[in-house]
Amino acid sequence: MPVRKAQAVWQGDLKSGTGNISLPSGAFNGKYSFQTRFEETPGTNPEELIAAAHASCFSMALSHELASAGHTPKRVSTTAAVTLDKVPDGFGITKIILTTEGEVPGIDEKTFIDFAQKAKVGCPISKALSATPIELVAKLVG
Repeated sequence: MPVRKAQAVWQGDLKSGTGNISLPSGAFNGKYSFQTRFEETPGTNPEELIAAAHASCFSMALSHELASAGHTPKRVSTTAAVTLDKVPDGFGITKIILTTEGEVPGIDEKTFIDFAQKAKVGCPISKALSATPIELVAKLVG
């Protein structure tokens, strides 16, 4: 299996320094800083990148679960909300909420939610982040 990489370069101290994150594929190159992480300054941050990885992985896992059972989805859309909080020893990711909607012909909402729960457990990024509580909100649409 492939090994995926990303590079982050940081210059300066924590509060006034700046960084840049890049992907070898060229799909992303972005700036990050203390302000993009803890304030609302434009740019990215590690938690946003974790959210992107989790949302994309979960959407793929759920689509696979559904299609493997003969219910190929028309669309699966997922948002991941990653919470960074002050904790006793600094800062930590304290919660992730996956909110997903699926347009899947021929199934009811309970069945969709059951597949979503299974995908949450089986998603490789969910497994990697299993030390953090992960909540799921799933809705069948269309």
